[in-house]
Amino acid sequence: MNKIICSPNAPAALGPYSQAKLCGNVLYTSGQLGMDPATGNLPEGVEAQAEQALKNLGAILNEAGMDYADVVKTTVFLADINDFAAINAIYAKYFTGETPARSCVQIAALPKAALFEIECVAVK
Repeated sequence: MNKIICSPNAPAALGPYSQAKLCGNVLYTSGQLGMDPATGNLPEGVEAQAEQALKNLGAILNEAGMDYADVVKTTVFLADINDFAAINAIYAKYFTGETPARSCVQIAALPKAALFEIECVAVK
């Protein structure tokens, strides 16, 4: 069973893809930027963008009947790897207890000149 997951509490996809896809009991999310779902704007600074992106991710997880505890793997994309420590502090507020596996990489650019993006795989 495959099902498209679309939360009205997270920004709409910027292209021809869905926010997430539920395949059986496994959820695969698209990358979430720190865009405000109401305005489509990015807040200033990597910390504010990370906070909003993680809230957006939470909205998608909730739409699928899951939460942060169900996440088994995340991938974090940073515009500047020097922001690693700053985003870890924010990330740790959302992922507590048994934390998921994670990759974190610096990339050349993100859509909308964002500073932070996160995607995940979750299992219910």
